[in-house]
Amino acid sequence: MTEPIVTFQDVHKSFGDVEVLKGINLDIKPAEKVAVIGPSGSGKTTIIRMLMTLEKPTSGDIIVDGKNLWKMDKNGQLVDANEKHLREVRGDIGMVFQHFNLFPHMTILENCMTAPIHVKKENKQTAKQHSIQMLEKVGLGDKLDNYPSQLSGGQKQRVAMARALVMRPKVMLFDEVTSALDPELVGEVLEVIRDIAKEGEMAMILVTHEMDFALDVADKVLFLDEGVIAEQGTASEVIEHSSNERLQSFLKRFRA
Repeated sequence: MTEPIVTFQDVHKSFGDVEVLKGINLDIKPAEKVAVIGPSGSGKTTIIRMLMTLEKPTSGDIIVDGKNLWKMDKNGQLVDANEKHLREVRGDIGMVFQHFNLFPHMTILENCMTAPIHVKKENKQTAKQHSIQMLEKVGLGDKLDNYPSQLSGGQKQRVAMARALVMRPKVMLFDEVTSALDPELVGEVLEVIRDIAKEGEMAMILVTHEMDFALDVADKVLFLDEGVIAEQGTASEVIEHSSNERLQSFLKRFRA
């Protein structure tokens, strides 16, 4: 059996008195594509923000490639992870945000080169070569010297993907990456994600409201509802054949 690349063990998360995640247990295999669906406020984004170390679990463990993300060993005791440990374990994870988060004063190529140089300590020429390859992969090889303000929303999102891919992560997180885009730009971004998914090299967790896309791309779909995984299975089982009433009610919004 292949060891999971990501494991959540009884993970809870509260913000003040509000418990957003109520005991998440989840295994994601290397190269597995997992779509996370559910109503607003169900905890979808919180799951991936904890993986990016942007939110700390209230309790429970998150294991990434065999290492505890939020805890580390100190003299035989498990203690809260320090920044160095978090950075090392998080190094295998890439994330594409809803709102691109590009540096406006840098060209597209410079946006992609920055992290490999400063985080992975690649030399400038290697970082440039990898960045050009990734920008070509997402269809932006002709925009290397453009600035973010010169691009459409869909193009900016594809730059954000190239910037994450150039770090060669083992796990890639997508947080509703089409939600901030005009409807006519959604297709181009989903097509790039489809192409990345087909290569099959890395695990992907996709928080999405695009049900047809989830059916097409995901090996597994999780339906989150009120902080618990209320349903999980293959995309077909969850989206097309589930008898869960809450899930049926949720899916009705996406059917004509």
